[in-house]
Amino acid sequence: MDAITATPTSEAGNAHSKFHTFVQIAMVLSIITGVEIVLVYLPFAKWLIVSTLVILSAVKFLFVIFYFMHLRWDKVFCTILFFIGLILAMGTVAALLALFGAEASAPLTTAIQPQSRISLALTFLPQRTQSSDTEVTECARWA
Repeated sequence: MDAITATPTSEAGNAHSKFHTFVQIAMVLSIITGVEIVLVYLPFAKWLIVSTLVILSAVKFLFVIFYFMHLRWDKVFCTILFFIGLILAMGTVAALLALFGAEASAPLTTAIQPQSRISLALTFLPQRTQSSDTEVTECARWA
């Protein structure tokens, strides 16, 4: 009988400690966010600020996925699936950045002259032949 009554109190204590853990992590995340906001306005080298922001964002990301998304308590297989999807997403973003990066969006260095634009447009028009002239007159007669 003691084992039955001991179980609910241990679960209640466990739930209470998880609640405090979540509150503490939320506090840490808010402190990290505050540090990130202040860090942007400090007069440090840009590379130092950016690298610090990336590291702090990675720490926040890991806190969120392991505690608030419950990956810490999930099976290892679910965690592995999550990270496989994350790696695929990062590869996709890297490929898109490489494909549509700064070089691809740079303006053209040589401008097309208006005369060459007209000649370029005329090259795509179909060539007129004798049969197309008769077709035009046929269409005009029916109109």
